Amino acid sequence: MEVKMRINHRASLLSSPLISLLVLSGFVNAIDGSQFTITEATIDDIQRAFTENKLTSRELVDLYLGQIASLNPLLRGVLEVNPDARDQADLADRERKEAANQGRRCSGELHGIPVLLKDSLATEDALNTTCGSYALLGSKVPRDSGVVERLRRAGAVILGKATLNEWYGVRSFTMPRGWCARGGQGVNPYVESGDPCGSSSGSGISVAANMVSVSLGTETDGSIICPADHNSAVGLKPTVGLTSRAGVIPISPRQDSIGPICRTVTDAVYLLDAIVGFDPRDYEATKAAAKFIPAGGYRQFLNQDGLKGKRLGVVRNPFSDSYNGSTAILTFEHHLNVLRQRGATILDNLEIADIDIIMNVSQSGELIALLAEFKLSINDYLPELINSTVKSLSDIIAFNLNNTVLEISVNVFAGNVERIRAGWVPGIRDDNWDWGGRDKGNRDDGILVKIWLRETDERQ
Repeated sequence: MEVKMRINHRASLLSSPLISLLVLSGFVNAIDGSQFTITEATIDDIQRAFTENKLTSRELVDLYLGQIASLNPLLRGVLEVNPDARDQADLADRERKEAANQGRRCSGELHGIPVLLKDSLATEDALNTTCGSYALLGSKVPRDSGVVERLRRAGAVILGKATLNEWYGVRSFTMPRGWCARGGQGVNPYVESGDPCGSSSGSGISVAANMVSVSLGTETDGSIICPADHNSAVGLKPTVGLTSRAGVIPISPRQDSIGPICRTVTDAVYLLDAIVGFDPRDYEATKAAAKFIPAGGYRQFLNQDGLKGKRLGVVRNPFSDSYNGSTAILTFEHHLNVLRQRGATILDNLEIADIDIIMNVSQSGELIALLAEFKLSINDYLPELINSTVKSLSDIIAFNLNNTVLEISVNVFAGNVERIRAGWVPGIRDDNWDWGGRDKGNRDDGILVKIWLRETDERQ
């Protein structure tokens, strides 16, 4: 959830064998006899190639599977591929051919388009939904998540699951971003030693490296925006409730949202249009937000000259402090000038009152709320799974402690990984919890974070 950038600027893009492989892969992945190339192809490019019979959905899926086979051993952005993806692509091709024979086109920009899903979005198929953890490997979800149902209705091809920070990074606050036990460490495709950010790391990595057309991530606090930024992609966190959270492994019902990570704004809007809407399984949030969805969707607002007359605020303090003296500041100033040239008015050096408190997750109270909500939410989610050996947060912790070879031992992440005692994490309905941040029943009456990270239960 943290969004600080940790990029090693000494890494050389030109000398990196990873970058060489990325560049070469773009030249070999073209359809014989056509000008279509997979590199940086947008949804509009792909749909145009479909219409002109230069490309089929099956060929596109095979191209992306080839990219994944070549690049994923290095980048670790894709956790698993869907064995049904080719069949779904074949179905899309048949539907497109049938529509053409009837003098019409298949509706929707996502028809036949491969989509990669963060590994916390439930799919009722051969794919696992594990949040990167071996604890849920082999368990079955009772149904598709709400957003996946909408993707299927739009004719999208579910290509596979993307890697992520295991358990969204809640498992350990010192766990490297982009790491999960099942997938290993995700790699930024632009700076090999850089930070891919998270928790939707694999969604950002895979889009940036042309291993998929578009992807879906989830965000509680920065988990779409940060990996999109670090991997030079476009990310959008929709207002909570615009997209259904039903069937999505939860953290906080107040903050969780599902949104696109793509290579262009237009692609992000196409994907957003496909997934927004009311869902009775996420009744309260989606009902409240549905009235804000514009008739005709969001694509009507795509405008090449959309910056003209817009006022854009820039808050530098404290975000730019860590970049002083680096090339990042010069790049940032260049982008501001581009925005001005496109007609925007920049209101620079704005200040946010109490920003230091807001940015401190302990002082703001955000951490207390998130940990309490995670405990309650995950304990509600897990019992719905079929054929699962874990039914609670306590079960997950026990699994990790009993499977340290699979899930990595405590010492790997500076001693914080398995220091959670589920019973020590109070829920918002716990009577013995003082919202001043202290557990009345614990003789070491530290704040919630201290309780969460304490290695042994001193009460035993």
